[in-house]
Amino acid sequence: MSATVPLRLRPKAPVATDAILAGDPARAMLLAQELLEAPRMSNHARGLWGYSGHTPAGDELTIQATGMGGPSAAAVIADLAELGVRRAVRIGTCIGLDKHACAGELVLVTKAVAGGGSATSFGVAAGEALRPDPHLLECLREALAGQIRATCVASFDSMPVDAAASAGEVAAADMQTAATLARGSQLGIAAAAVLIVIATDAGPEQLGEEELEDAAKRAGRAAASVLSG
Repeated sequence: MSATVPLRLRPKAPVATDAILAGDPARAMLLAQELLEAPRMSNHARGLWGYSGHTPAGDELTIQATGMGGPSAAAVIADLAELGVRRAVRIGTCIGLDKHACAGELVLVTKAVAGGGSATSFGVAAGEALRPDPHLLECLREALAGQIRATCVASFDSMPVDAAASAGEVAAADMQTAATLARGSQLGIAAAAVLIVIATDAGPEQLGEEELEDAAKRAGRAAASVLSG
């Protein structure tokens, strides 16, 4: 664990080399309570709640909120890299775009297409596809076998988006995965993403809070087991 103090995060507890990233601070707290024994708040600066501690297996793990959107995620990831993080799994939410999408399902990102806008800040052209770390991808696929759909997603600066705004193979859209993969790659962080479909392009219904929390816990437990491996 590193003792470096970066520009934005102000860690009050050591940060682990492995991290789970969640856009929503409340989801970060939920995952910390679910995955860590006696979690300590490692950051509360700027409302970006972060927690560090040990898993029941004894492995060090940090769970850090990244805020909303790609620019916020990229800034947090830069600080985490300075603090010594070397592997990260994003547990986020998305909107399902294809006919197979259903609220509550877990999506394993096989590649993330940059939707333009802030993507250019990370050296990524609009329409360019970014791929997760292959080892993390395959371990997550195995850990969530039978519980997840592996597919391509697109990341945009604003949500929701029209299905027409995405390429044919894109099954879901979010606001952070492309930035997470791009910035992580630049900084030497192996990264991957598991997303929860909270709504679909076919209708206005959104996933209930209890169902969302249950899905986040399932994804978090898998991510923690992979990072412990």
